[in-house]
Amino acid sequence: MSGMESTPLSVSDMALPSGGGSVCRDCAAGYSSTVQRCPKCGSRRVKSHPELHALNIGHLDFDSFYPSVEKRDRPELVDKPVIVGGGARGVVASCCYIARMSGVRSAMPTHEALARCPEAVVIPPDMAKYKEVGYRAREIMRAYTPLVEPLSLDEAYVDLNDVRQQLHISPAQAMVEITRRFETELSITASIGLSYNKFLAKVSSDLDKPRGMAVIGRAEALAFLAPKRPTILWGVGPAMERRLHDDGIRTVADIMELEEITLVRRYGAMGRTLFRYAHGRDDRRVEPESPSKSVSAEDTLDWPTADFATLAAEARRLAVRVEQRMSREWVLGRSVTLKLKTADFQLLTRSRRVDPATRSAEQIVDMVMPLLERECDGREFRLIGVGCSDLVEPGAEPDLFG
Repeated sequence: MSGMESTPLSVSDMALPSGGGSVCRDCAAGYSSTVQRCPKCGSRRVKSHPELHALNIGHLDFDSFYPSVEKRDRPELVDKPVIVGGGARGVVASCCYIARMSGVRSAMPTHEALARCPEAVVIPPDMAKYKEVGYRAREIMRAYTPLVEPLSLDEAYVDLNDVRQQLHISPAQAMVEITRRFETELSITASIGLSYNKFLAKVSSDLDKPRGMAVIGRAEALAFLAPKRPTILWGVGPAMERRLHDDGIRTVADIMELEEITLVRRYGAMGRTLFRYAHGRDDRRVEPESPSKSVSAEDTLDWPTADFATLAAEARRLAVRVEQRMSREWVLGRSVTLKLKTADFQLLTRSRRVDPATRSAEQIVDMVMPLLERECDGREFRLIGVGCSDLVEPGAEPDLFG
């Protein structure tokens, strides 16, 4: 890509520390001891930890990604509260930290956000621009390791186990170099989480934002997790927290006190997940990105129905969800699929090609309705799904003259 560096910053003059120590956030110099000021560049922006250079799983989380990109491109907005969103649905997609100080949050109705922060500048999202910046950021990460697992445009896991041998730096130094390149090449900032597994790396990246770096080592993991609410554990949302609360479980420490078999008996497969994460365990690997083969949405109905109008309304709602996800992933589909499951659990899938490729909910519905009408012959259905496959990026389709 034009203007992109293909190799990491030079660190040939740096020592190769291991175990505990420090890393300079400004020059990426690494040290095997705790330092208050970087001996190399004099910076006081230094991160120290007893296990710093021994940890290799990182999570990178861009700081207010959409507003940061907009401020980068419109310098007059740097000191102003910026909201990205609005539009037909009237909600905040993202907001900068200045707006957050007034109580603005993602997913908040725009009118409420403006009531809290009347001076905010509202900008419609430019997904094509954000996606390009996200792709460039991934290329920077891949200069250090092929093991990059994006979770979205603005966050990713990295496994830096091999940088010591390949690049002669520690994983902590590599994380700092990556974020330095984000700043110098993309003019955006990111926060760093570093640990020994994915779960704790992601948790740690939220502890020091914006432009921060947090570390959770093996020795401190249990003490760190114990007093936290169960929502810090992956998969525990408000409904699960209420269920745990009803069972007398208020903190992660309460989960730690229970045997795994007890948790499984109470909560099924989720009980095993609770036990492992509560004890700081996560054996998931960092999986490099693989392109989506399809985008779909489906729902199990409250009760089986043969009513076409009911099924059609559900299909329209699902098509909107598919459009939203395809917009986030910046893809179009060349095939539309209807999925149905009968009351006796027979699975049916019906597909139609669409030309040109689309992600429009309206066009998806237009393609799905004839398929649905054909199947509505008196049979009752308990599940309906809508999706698109044979995905392409906008502009990837040949024009009329090839």
